[in-house]
Amino acid sequence: MSARAGDPSHPGLVGFRISATESTGLDWSRIDEAWALAGEYSAFGAGWMSDHLSDASRERHGPAFEALTLAAALAHRVRGKWIGIAVLSSTFRHPAVLAKSATVLDNVTGGRFVLGLGAGWHEGEHEAFGINLPPLRERFDRYESVLRVLSALFSDEARHAPGVTLDDPFFPLRGATNEPGPVRRGGPPIWLGGQKARGIALAVRYAEGWPMPGNRPGDVDYFAARRDEIARALEAAGRDPAAFTFAAQLSCGTTPASRREALATARAFVRAGANHVILGVPASVAPDGLAAVADEVAGPLQEATRTR
Repeated sequence: MSARAGDPSHPGLVGFRISATESTGLDWSRIDEAWALAGEYSAFGAGWMSDHLSDASRERHGPAFEALTLAAALAHRVRGKWIGIAVLSSTFRHPAVLAKSATVLDNVTGGRFVLGLGAGWHEGEHEAFGINLPPLRERFDRYESVLRVLSALFSDEARHAPGVTLDDPFFPLRGATNEPGPVRRGGPPIWLGGQKARGIALAVRYAEGWPMPGNRPGDVDYFAARRDEIARALEAAGRDPAAFTFAAQLSCGTTPASRREALATARAFVRAGANHVILGVPASVAPDGLAAVADEVAGPLQEATRTR
């Protein structure tokens, strides 16, 4: 296992995610109580959320809390832990505004905010809210521009005048500053969820981590194949894969049997090279279900990796 999992600048081996959709009982008081409970468990190094404007499991409609606001509202519940969003849609926000929002969360968490980013995909969601979802090639061109803007605004040059200038075809900067700057040097770590050649190339260039897609939870074979592909690309670019985070995702279900199965799957992910594992908990069983996952999955998983 990579040394990254024991690095205090890394979110540790285990994170949690409250699956907040209509079918699993999205409710502010339930989410807030679950995160407050998670803050008491040392087994969790990070809390995670997704970025949608409606229920992503449906073509239209359904509840969803906006991710950056939600992260800011919950940060005090998990003091000393990391908060991550896997992944933000690059189509939803202008990258300069995203950089400023991410800098706030970086400051609030003491440098423990992971900015996961994707190119955007949910057609019905974009159409419903009047947000442009360009054809795939243009979408990735814009996605790469977003990454250039974020890198520029997280740089030391952006901490003071005269700022940074970027001749970008979509999001140009002219003497832009990001003041006050991030607590973490270089800004929040960026994790990119690319799956194919261009997405992987962008991850190698800009990212510190890769989260497996949320629509393939528990798929160890898929994770292993993508992990190996990204590791080879990192090595070819002269980067050390051991300094990169490969994050797996799975659902822990609602029963003791499903949690036993989740623990076995999580251990398989670690054997396949995961150095962070995000455990999904349905909101319908939170907060008690989160406590069960901490005791029956997160704790045993950490203990097993310590004795390897």
